[in-house]
Amino acid sequence: MDAYWRFAAARHDLYLRRVAALPPVPCPDPVLSRYRFTNAFRVCDRVSQYLVREVQYAHDQSAEEVVFRTVLFKLFNKIDTWELLCDGLGVPSVRSFDPAAASALLSEEQRQGRAVYSAAYIVPPVSLYPTPKHRGHLELVALMLDNGLAEKARGADGLRGLYRLLKSFPGMGPFLAFQLAIDLNYSSAVDFDEAECVVAGPGALDGISKCSPETHPRDAERFIVDVCARQEDEFARLGLEFPGLFGRRLQPIDCQNLFCEISKYSRVAFPDVAGVAGRTRIKQRYSAAGPLPAPFFPPKWGLDVPAAVRGGAAAAPVRRPTRRAAELALF
Repeated sequence: MDAYWRFAAARHDLYLRRVAALPPVPCPDPVLSRYRFTNAFRVCDRVSQYLVREVQYAHDQSAEEVVFRTVLFKLFNKIDTWELLCDGLGVPSVRSFDPAAASALLSEEQRQGRAVYSAAYIVPPVSLYPTPKHRGHLELVALMLDNGLAEKARGADGLRGLYRLLKSFPGMGPFLAFQLAIDLNYSSAVDFDEAECVVAGPGALDGISKCSPETHPRDAERFIVDVCARQEDEFARLGLEFPGLFGRRLQPIDCQNLFCEISKYSRVAFPDVAGVAGRTRIKQRYSAAGPLPAPFFPPKWGLDVPAAVRGGAAAAPVRRPTRRAAELALF
């Protein structure tokens, strides 16, 4: 468990140095320097940053449109897929959404040997449309719209109520429904207390089994919430500097993610601790990629981001051309 807090502090320090474009310093942790791990704060990760900046806040801020764009993006969770839809059909909107046209575009992408889903986590198929899998998810988006998801989301009884609403739709298991609830809560459409609840995914359950073997999986939510509540005391006890995210402390979803990461980290750092998953390798290696673009956080958070960080490597939104757009440019 002490390694959990040390990992969080070290990983966040690396992020703060990169986002401020400070000179790199050697990382004393050979595991952290060799392998790829997500940020201590979920919203800082590349796909979450793209979601918040380019998908949620860059277009029409009506609740229905924001919820629609968020759900459509997150069911695939892949930047290339979103940009392919934008290039081929225009920025997705409720008024123009055509599941059949979007499906044809994604089918062609697959025929070219390119993935349309992220590998970050598995999104199970839904029965609304048997094949291809992506058509089922496009039809799921249409079903959510027809059922008034945006209005119901805004009227939900807090974050837990939003999670239960999302979980009521086909193919939305506990982990996926909660991840989507958090993503919607980043947007301007809803504004619930993120510390209200959390759902532990398989990776987090494995991490918890390594850090606290006596904790039963059914108690994982309570355990994560308790860990989150005592973060300042734990960092102080271990003499660790953890300034938070420009005035924001770790939220339960961040602590949940950190348990996923300590599960991976321990495969190399503590190979004798098997956990419940029994996995032994970390697949993704880390390679330095230079300074990060200027971060963009939900304005409603009111974070005190220093001017040097707001300038970043690229203060303006960065939209790179997709491979399909590059191909079209050749003709």
